[in-house]
Amino acid sequence: MVVPELRPWRAARPHVARFADTVRPRLARTAAAVRPRLARLRPRRPAGGATAAGPWITRSVARPGTWPGTWRFTVVAATAGTVLAAGAVTAAGPWDATGQRTAEQDRAVALEATRGADHGGTRGNAGTPPRGSRTAPSAPSVLTGLGGGATTVKSAPGGKALSGTLAPLLRIPAFGDRSASVVDVSTGRSLYADSPADALTPASTTKIATAAAALTALGPDHRLTTRATYEPDTKEVILVGGGDPTLTARKDRKDRKDRKDRKDRENRENREKETTGSASLRDLAARTAAALAERGVREVTLSYDTTLYPGGQRHPIGVNPNIALITPLMADEARTDDSVSGPADRVPDPAADAAGKFGALLKEHGIKATPPGPSKSTARAGTLATVSSPPLATLVERMLTHSDNDLAEALARQTAIATGRRADFAGAAAAVRTQLQKLGVPLKGTAFKDASGLDRKNRLTTGLLTALLVKSGDPAHPELRPVLTGLPVAGFTGTLTGRYADGAAGVVRAKTGTLTGVNALAGTVVDREGRLLAFAFLATGTTDPTAAQAALDKAATALAACGCR
Repeated sequence: MVVPELRPWRAARPHVARFADTVRPRLARTAAAVRPRLARLRPRRPAGGATAAGPWITRSVARPGTWPGTWRFTVVAATAGTVLAAGAVTAAGPWDATGQRTAEQDRAVALEATRGADHGGTRGNAGTPPRGSRTAPSAPSVLTGLGGGATTVKSAPGGKALSGTLAPLLRIPAFGDRSASVVDVSTGRSLYADSPADALTPASTTKIATAAAALTALGPDHRLTTRATYEPDTKEVILVGGGDPTLTARKDRKDRKDRKDRKDRENRENREKETTGSASLRDLAARTAAALAERGVREVTLSYDTTLYPGGQRHPIGVNPNIALITPLMADEARTDDSVSGPADRVPDPAADAAGKFGALLKEHGIKATPPGPSKSTARAGTLATVSSPPLATLVERMLTHSDNDLAEALARQTAIATGRRADFAGAAAAVRTQLQKLGVPLKGTAFKDASGLDRKNRLTTGLLTALLVKSGDPAHPELRPVLTGLPVAGFTGTLTGRYADGAAGVVRAKTGTLTGVNALAGTVVDREGRLLAFAFLATGTTDPTAAQAALDKAATALAACGCR
């Protein structure tokens, strides 16, 4: 809210004074140059006296294009322009002491608060538009229907018309068991339901529940911290894992050499986008080395601490390129290539790998370290340096956009730690359920076995998924908003980049879910009349994955095109 100044003239006075000082000498020079011309053009008094002169003077002033009339008009216009300019300065104010309008400052703050509504970079700079170009306006918020009095929300579609649109698309031979739910986000009213209480295998739509639970337990501003501690008696440096799988050992942009190959260049650009803001193992090593140098230490025993997560590290699906060992210490999700998302080969011991890279980085800064081994940082150890992840809101968005399994399991364990439970699969599952109970969403029949959705024993309902999406759009739960903003955008981002080319691109935002015999889609869509709808479709026992995925996309597209009555 912008609070108007009580005395705008006082704030504008210095600006008006500077303007007047600039204009005054120019007006004086103009008057001096024009005066001789006026003298030459001044008419002689006719012999007829005043009576004869009157009509001549009248005509000379009134006739357009004559010098006396034009000059007088110019003087009047210049004077009026000066007054108007001063008034404009006042009206455009108030001004601050630096010469910037406070209204401009308020607008800058408002744009910052939108967090990318104008599509400038979180992550990139929009730059200055070319001369003559016009900046594209932002699309209206898809959350307009949540209230605020700015618009009148029309009634949402429903009844037989919506059923007649969706039912034929979802009742196809490729589906085995199916469940569907469509809800009006602004009211929470169910618009379409097909067995919404049936608990089916959700695949990666499980991540919606994981995200909501983590945000509820930790808050959107929480960060995951990796530490380097020091035992002075033994000269032991311990790299302490804080559960941040986005910790990166890669060089930042300014250190990377340009590659000529186009594919390598594109991969590098993608890595830069994804690792922007991530905690850097290189930064941690530099700070640690500086702290050791201050103590006069040049040689250390290097260890690493993974005790934050007790229990087994391997996911029940076993060794799989879709997920690394689950450990609180890893660099770049233990990937062996330059990828930032999707399946990839992983190192066999992520913690030892990260610690080894840390030791090599210490050496670059003049600190000699032994090969690392497992240990535990005690209360005697002092902290040398720390690095922290981006806020939890950003991590949730990344997890949902790219269906990041490593990040999902990490956030569930952080939820367990925050609620006093054991940070293993069982403890994380119990913690997620507890947080969802606090939100008051339907949990009957559900079963949580992991946080990523890779475990086929998970069971969720479409009623639960749409309830979580509606809750995430509720103004009473702003902490959950990243659940909506992190959903992939059809045709543009994450796991929906290659879908909806001929459908509702840019209008559907949804989390995908795919396992052999399982196809799922849950998210939001803006319909033809501007209403925000939440939907969830689950299908198990699918016999044709291509046909099943196409049917789900067609159903979401039908919602976008619907003005159903």
